[in-house]
Amino acid sequence: MDILQLLDNHLLVNSLAAWAAAQIIKTIIYAAVHKKLDIHRLFGDGGMPSGHSATVTAMATTAALEYGLASPIFAIAVVFGIIVMHDAMGVRREAGKHAKVLNDLIASLGKDAPPKDVLKEFLGHTPLQVCFGALLGFGVALMLG
Repeated sequence: MDILQLLDNHLLVNSLAAWAAAQIIKTIIYAAVHKKLDIHRLFGDGGMPSGHSATVTAMATTAALEYGLASPIFAIAVVFGIIVMHDAMGVRREAGKHAKVLNDLIASLGKDAPPKDVLKEFLGHTPLQVCFGALLGFGVALMLG
């Protein structure tokens, strides 16, 4: 496969660029708030802005720009985006809340869970994080064309 063909795929390039932008911004915001750099935030879930929302919004916006609002590709991208963003605010967010409660409960019992057994709390997103991720994805897609 020719790598240059992949670079010509605007749906892919714009989506990945939006995801990368969100992850970098998320890492910077996390470092500013917590006064420490956690490089794992570059690839982690949760946080501001939503990388999932940025990715799928950039994909849908690029599909609209390249194929039109009546195209099946745009329709698929929009439906996929709605499912991803709804899931980020719903199931994954609730799973993160449950993980926090369980981690706190184990700690309050005086038990030290091995690091591999500590549940991951950064899973989902607030509606505001999803909104800013979507705005970022829209902006990246418009900027890259």
